[in-house]
Amino acid sequence: MRKLLILFLLSSSVAYGQRKLTIDETVFGPGKFAPKTITGSKWVKNSDAFSSLDSTYQNLLIREAKSNWQAKQIISKADLQSAIAAAIPSDKIELRRFPTSYDWIDANTISFDVSGEKKAYNIHYDLSKKQAKVASSVPNDLESATASNSQSKTAYLNGNNIEIIDQNGTKVIVTKDTVDGIVNGTDKVHRNEFGIDKGMWWSPNDKLLLYYRKDESMVTKYPLPQWDTRVATVKDIRYPMAGMKSEEVTLQIFNTETGKNIQLQTGEPKEQYLTIVTWDPSNEFVYVGVLNRGQDHLKLNKYNAQTGAFVKTLFEESSTTWVEPQQPLVFLPNNPKQFLYQTDKDGFNALYLYDTEGKLIRNLGYKDVVVTNFQGFDSKGNKAYYVAATNNGMERHLFEVDIKSGKTTQLTETNGVHNASVSSSGQYVLDQYSNLSTPNKIQVINKKGNKASSILQASNPFDGKVDLPNIEFKSFTSPDGQTPLNARITYPLNFDQNKKYPVMVYLYGGSHAQLVTDRWLGGLGYFDMYMAQNGYIVFTLDNRGSDARGRDFTRVTHRNLGEAEMADQLVGINYLKSLPYVDTENMGIFGWSYGGFMTSSLMTKHNDIFKAAVAGGPVMDWKYYEIMYGERYMDTPQENPEGYEKTSLLNKSDKLNGHLLIIHGAQDPVVVQQHSMDFVQKCIVAGKQVDYFLYPTHEHNVMGKDRIHMYDKIAKYFDLHLKK
Repeated sequence: MRKLLILFLLSSSVAYGQRKLTIDETVFGPGKFAPKTITGSKWVKNSDAFSSLDSTYQNLLIREAKSNWQAKQIISKADLQSAIAAAIPSDKIELRRFPTSYDWIDANTISFDVSGEKKAYNIHYDLSKKQAKVASSVPNDLESATASNSQSKTAYLNGNNIEIIDQNGTKVIVTKDTVDGIVNGTDKVHRNEFGIDKGMWWSPNDKLLLYYRKDESMVTKYPLPQWDTRVATVKDIRYPMAGMKSEEVTLQIFNTETGKNIQLQTGEPKEQYLTIVTWDPSNEFVYVGVLNRGQDHLKLNKYNAQTGAFVKTLFEESSTTWVEPQQPLVFLPNNPKQFLYQTDKDGFNALYLYDTEGKLIRNLGYKDVVVTNFQGFDSKGNKAYYVAATNNGMERHLFEVDIKSGKTTQLTETNGVHNASVSSSGQYVLDQYSNLSTPNKIQVINKKGNKASSILQASNPFDGKVDLPNIEFKSFTSPDGQTPLNARITYPLNFDQNKKYPVMVYLYGGSHAQLVTDRWLGGLGYFDMYMAQNGYIVFTLDNRGSDARGRDFTRVTHRNLGEAEMADQLVGINYLKSLPYVDTENMGIFGWSYGGFMTSSLMTKHNDIFKAAVAGGPVMDWKYYEIMYGERYMDTPQENPEGYEKTSLLNKSDKLNGHLLIIHGAQDPVVVQQHSMDFVQKCIVAGKQVDYFLYPTHEHNVMGKDRIHMYDKIAKYFDLHLKK
């Protein structure tokens, strides 16, 4: 790994008119200063050509290999507008720009969705005829609309129940539950852990609708005060805290031909997690990952879709820490008896080829790369493509794997974070990437000869407008003596090694997040940039437990959240303290959510380092956190009382030293306000002063214009306590 990569961006800082970011631009800057790119790029089906929108978003362009990738307009927004008006004369549809979400049905037809005053439509547009036809239409106010594969039927939610509407407007009621706490078809199941983002799935032949039925009627109600009336009211949410009663979820199938519902026999205990739900291509079976509440034992089960009966367990996966399925099965397009399954059971998240009887055919993993995004197959179905994290998580690259042999080839080479895809022929790679010194580059790589054709090379969007600080990547070694840790340090403008500067450490530290990558600006946030421009050294380190580094990097935190993470953070902090230009008497730390927990932990357990801190939406005691996330990492309070005691900050408030500002959203349904309120009360009892600010209308994150207010408050808090 490169030990040090420095980007000097101050060479143009003396240009006329350059300035610092404004506090508003900490929120709106990412859109304002986004590097130039192309929007809506997609490979044309069965063709060595790709399409994209032009810079005005009014026209669709095509670039073909045979024309050396030169752009040519093929459809305008005006073409679509005229064709839609002719196809749907009874509704008013106004296109402000060419649809950015479109798909190629074949080399001559695109599909996209539009909404009118009466209905929402799926449109198929024929390029050669310049004609549009309505593939399907539904009322435009349907909640969680899920169209069948042929678009002939759409399932949607009416309150807590499911209905289906067909193209003739005929409605079918699927569920009729009226009990408070029973919800059908929602994707808000298991609190969206385990990669769950859907609540309904149509069978390939569109005859069967598979859906979640969640019964949370037995889960404790948690009150959220509402301040929008003269006399405040209470909104109750169902919030299952660690060790308490959890929701009970089943999977149901509705047969549109018989009108009957059946339940998959997923068995006992009722408190289990049903994940990675996948239809068999034959329509005959459903595959479900059945994960126990302890989250350390997974069974991939097969069920009969007609009767709901359990057929067999294809395989099992267990761990001394946790098993965390995230992706549904992917069936091979040329073999309906084989599928790909993702797991990190051997150290790094990889693809495994199984047959539908549960036999492992081949491990398709490659070295220590971590699969982050499966991209699909070539036109013959012989090769699969995925983007994976490499270089100790710093980079993302595109890989090709031959399914029969397992031979794997890395298709992108330049250091950085790549978002790439392959043409259906498999010959060309459309590659978009950035790194610390490259704002954005788009190219097409011909795999024959590895020759690249440049499509776009973005210039620095800050040049002539805003002064950028120097950014460095740093690499450290964890206290275990062997694990590399990635970090980023950002220097104040006009940095002078002979001066001393205050520090702001920004951290998160929890799972499924990574703050330091070799992308444009190194992943630096705009508030971090603002603070650096205003005289702070800003430092961020990804500790063990964070994302894209493999199983062992993550699992070290089990049952003791915050301990290994703090040990790693201290490696970076001690490095900062060793620097002659760091004002060690004026160091601050800021984090949100898990980062708020980390901030509060460091302010109490290592209370001689930071003079000031801001903890946003902080977890203060894991017994107050929800079951699905909390028990994965901590087990239950009954099983791990020592771990909960050790990681709780409520019993350490008397150790608080320095200035701590806690910020919380009053409507937070994730880290409920009780965390920070209980900590404040403990501080009062201990005689410790703590600052507190509440955003009355916000949930876990403060968004919109109020986020500007929040960043202004944080910046002024650090200025008050850290600047001499």
